[in-house]
Amino acid sequence: MMQTSFTVIIPARMHSVRLPHKMTLDIAGTPLIVRTAQQALKSNAHKVVVATDHEDIITICARHKIEAVLTANTHQSGTDRINEATELLKLSNNEIVVNVQGDEPLIDPQLINQLADFLQSQQTGIATIAHSIHTEDEIFNPNIVKVVLDASSNALYFSRAPIPFYRDGFPPNHDFKQPKILNILRHIGVYAYSVEFIKKYNFLQPSPIEQIEGLEQLRALYNGYKIAVLTSDAATAIGVDTLDDLMLVRQSFAPK
Repeated sequence: MMQTSFTVIIPARMHSVRLPHKMTLDIAGTPLIVRTAQQALKSNAHKVVVATDHEDIITICARHKIEAVLTANTHQSGTDRINEATELLKLSNNEIVVNVQGDEPLIDPQLINQLADFLQSQQTGIATIAHSIHTEDEIFNPNIVKVVLDASSNALYFSRAPIPFYRDGFPPNHDFKQPKILNILRHIGVYAYSVEFIKKYNFLQPSPIEQIEGLEQLRALYNGYKIAVLTSDAATAIGVDTLDDLMLVRQSFAPK
């Protein structure tokens, strides 16, 4: 089978509410954004590029020989930043871009490859990944995004709420026991797009459900676009959203 050609673009804005200057934080002597890019370089991508809004991140990437482009500091989402990056890189409409979040230094390179291959096989312009979750803490955690699929493995809806809602078995009225039929899927925030789709998305207005949930992928669903979802058997590696996450990731890079 012919290997899918794709570019990884890593959106990386400097300011973060929960962890200030998150992308520059140290992980075993190397900044977080560089760790993520180095992991993405282990995939089959023919190019890995950081798209940032800050000169300091450009300088850090240059120091570590990571390609980076400077984008506007007015973008409201990572997808908007990626759109500008595709223009700066002069990517053609039929090329595939995989969006890897800058705070994912432990992302599995094979997962990136699988997602690019998956999009290539679909009739949609955007694809993402999910895996099954089973613990009550994860199901009811609003920081963990859930997704419900249709019969063709396209997303019906993404939510921070526990979906599908188990009417006859969720607390507080019942002790939670997850039956086999209840397959709750955790969304992994990695996307593959065609450049053509990214350009179309750039002209879509933010939707009410996107603003309420704080989930930009809902903009695509709201406007009638299908999002194909690859279901993975493997749980996602930890990303860096909080100080506790940072400590855990640092431990994974510590000498054994």
